[in-house]
Amino acid sequence: MKQVTLNPPSLTIREEVRPEDRIAVRDIVESTGFFSAAEADVAVELVDERLAKGPSSGYYFVFIENEGQVLGYACFGPIACTVHSFDLYWIAVHRDQQRMGLGLKLVELSEQAIRRMGGRRVYIETSGREQYKPTRGFYERCGYHEDAVMTDFYDEGDDKVVYVRKV
Repeated sequence: MKQVTLNPPSLTIREEVRPEDRIAVRDIVESTGFFSAAEADVAVELVDERLAKGPSSGYYFVFIENEGQVLGYACFGPIACTVHSFDLYWIAVHRDQQRMGLGLKLVELSEQAIRRMGGRRVYIETSGREQYKPTRGFYERCGYHEDAVMTDFYDEGDDKVVYVRKV
């Protein structure tokens, strides 16, 4: 995966989760037009878990901001009962900020953090629906490869596609 430099320099990275991230995460997830209200609720619940339990929640975050406004984020964590495997649960960039390299940077930063925590493999799950074809292409451009397809997992005609990458 190629290295991405943030531009403009006013963009900042943070891993600390703040209460106001609940609103930012919901706004980002909803802006994409890909996720249901229930899925947006789950994204916010992970923020709540991290705020309530800290690292023991098993959820870790990376945020990219511009002058205090969150433009995109990723959430990842170790997979229970594994030694070196992590899930990348969420990666989302606000619709107005897409196609500027922020998603690629979030993947890069997440992988760096995962390596620091001893991770060796990262798994990403997504939908097999046609709407998610660009998402699957993004994961492939980031160096992930399709590892499994679970037919009709989410619903009839909506497969779960699992991607993996060694980091």
